[in-house]
Amino acid sequence: MADVRVRPDVQARPALTSPYPPVPSGPRPSRRTLADRLHSAVLRIDAATPAGRDRAVDVLRALAISGVVLGHWLVSAVVLQAGGHLGGDSPLHHMPAFTPVSWLLQPLAVFFLVGGRVGAHSYTAARRRGQGYRGWLAGRMRRLLRPAVPMVTVWGLVLLGLAVAGVAHETVHTLMWLAFSPLWFFGVYVVLTAATPLVCRYPGRVAVGAAVLVAALDLARALTGAAGWTETVRQANDVAGWLVPYALGAWWAAGGFVRRRYAAGMLAGGVLATVALVVWGGYPASMVGVPGQALSNLNPPTLAAVCFGLAQCGAALLLAAPLRRLVGQPGGGGPAIPAAEALRARPGQFVWAAVALLNLSAITVFLWHQTAMLTTTLVSLGLGAHLFALHTSPDTPLWPLARLGWCLLFALVLAGFLAAFRDWERGVRAGRSG
Repeated sequence: MADVRVRPDVQARPALTSPYPPVPSGPRPSRRTLADRLHSAVLRIDAATPAGRDRAVDVLRALAISGVVLGHWLVSAVVLQAGGHLGGDSPLHHMPAFTPVSWLLQPLAVFFLVGGRVGAHSYTAARRRGQGYRGWLAGRMRRLLRPAVPMVTVWGLVLLGLAVAGVAHETVHTLMWLAFSPLWFFGVYVVLTAATPLVCRYPGRVAVGAAVLVAALDLARALTGAAGWTETVRQANDVAGWLVPYALGAWWAAGGFVRRRYAAGMLAGGVLATVALVVWGGYPASMVGVPGQALSNLNPPTLAAVCFGLAQCGAALLLAAPLRRLVGQPGGGGPAIPAAEALRARPGQFVWAAVALLNLSAITVFLWHQTAMLTTTLVSLGLGAHLFALHTSPDTPLWPLARLGWCLLFALVLAGFLAAFRDWERGVRAGRSG
């Protein structure tokens, strides 16, 4: 049988290969929406948080910072005076019924309670790594003071320019006082941080001793009147008054306050002592300074402020467990939530993400929040505006309500400063060795 041969010109040609990838036969994956990205970011923040981190501490710090910021924005007014200069004022001076706001928005004791706990943990961890006191303290000071450099520089140039331009010295003084008022915290915190080893060793004794010193200096003032030497010596309360919650925080870090009855007793005792001192001891009811008052509970801290702070610390300790549950504190090892894009973040995880982001820039927020308020006030005034609750006297009940609206604008301006200067704080965190 003869072979059948196919001529070369009629052989089958290979199929052409398409330069394009094959089209999948299944359904096309949908694009990720903005909500999907938001949920994914929240889940990443949650999963990146160490399982052993006490999230309640971060929540308490965030609440304290938020309270300080909102409190300052509500009770610190910059008023255009008849002479054309700016002066400071407060709604508490005109409306004593507004005083309870100072009880809610003066959470400094909680801030120092958290500071004591964090400082004690940091010092203990440094010792375990073999790091000496000087190296540890230098690292803490860099973390604390570096974010203040741009703020001091900017305001130094602004105030110098205003003085050269011949702006009224009353205006310059008002702006300087309000802008630099957050810096008092740094002086006190530096001293307390430097004393952390002693505080860690004797937290209970230090807290009691500091409270006794505040009481003794207040008693000296009551017996001698507002004499010059008495007021000078009472400035020691700036450290002693805040040393009390700082030492309680160190005690908390060492395992104190395990039983809730201790915190409940602190809350009840602090409230009763504060009420007694205000009603029968002649202390002001406001827990912040009020223009025109002979005595301020805050500058320096009085015994009433210390007792009020004890109540706040007791409340914070009682809230710690519920706050952990709120933000999804993991009960064991490993990440709290598996990193799966198909999952949706829970409300508590959104809360934790907001808390974590605020804590990353807590010092920057604290430093620049008054500048945000002053910037809004000055820019609008420079544009020729004279706006209610922004430039007017805080002497009507509508003023605080309108001020809440302005606080939203202050927050937007603060976000701008945060975007510009947060790297000064985050750079310190990134550069830390542990």
